[in-house]
Amino acid sequence: MSTPDLLLEAATDAARAGGAVLRRLFGTSGLEVRRKGANDFVTRADHESEEVVVGEILGRFPDHAILAEEAGALGGSSEYEWVIDPLDGTTNFLQGLPVWCVSVACHRGGELLAGAVYEPLGDRMFAAARGRGATVDGAAMAVSERPGLEGAFLATGYPFRAHAALDAYLGAFRDVFRQARAIRRCGAAALDLAFTAAGVYDGFFEFRLSPWDIAAGVLLIREAGGVVTDLDGGEGFLERGNLVAGARGVQEELRRTVARHADEAALARLTPELERPTDPPTGRPADSPVGAGAGS
Repeated sequence: MSTPDLLLEAATDAARAGGAVLRRLFGTSGLEVRRKGANDFVTRADHESEEVVVGEILGRFPDHAILAEEAGALGGSSEYEWVIDPLDGTTNFLQGLPVWCVSVACHRGGELLAGAVYEPLGDRMFAAARGRGATVDGAAMAVSERPGLEGAFLATGYPFRAHAALDAYLGAFRDVFRQARAIRRCGAAALDLAFTAAGVYDGFFEFRLSPWDIAAGVLLIREAGGVVTDLDGGEGFLERGNLVAGARGVQEELRRTVARHADEAALARLTPELERPTDPPTGRPADSPVGAGAGS
């Protein structure tokens, strides 16, 4: 039986297993780097981490479906699907920057049920199950209490694979920058979302991410009392990869500010090559197992 507690246990164990692989390989040579696209790389570390994460999950739930960054869609007869990023922050990992993580989430019919983001170097586990709240290393966590965008401490990511959206992004960044206390760009969206859930960041925004970058983080933030929407205030972030998240007051003002420069329709026009037909329950492109966004 796939209860939220059992799913969460599997998510955290799988994330830890993948993290152990990454910790062993971090800073070593022979990572067999391959370029997937412009400024987008995959390494031996990504593949080995993903293999053990998937193995942990299928060892417990052999009929569950998998959507993983490197392997793509692995079919299963169950309505449950796991969304996996075995190494979020690959470029950081390659450069020796210690900002990267493993992200594992499970959903059923689009309803997120369990999620874990594991930061191996600090041995820090962010976890959540639907209706059970969110924790960091077993202690309850909550989003910040900041009431609005003024003076907020934010995180973001650049649309490095959606260059046509850069002017819209920079316009939004400029207006947000004028109100926020500070904005950080660390290069691992899953970890940014986890820190937003923990109240470190007051909010987060980014364009054109992939489902595996954000699935676990979305659940973390919502279970920590925060808000996550797409640029129009809807639920399309897993399909289209555009999201604004944070404490309620911050998220509302941040989304309105960003939306003055980019909404979902505008980004679809600017980056049509990243618009693919999707299967609404999973956000999986109908013609490919790989999502449109980026998570390096």
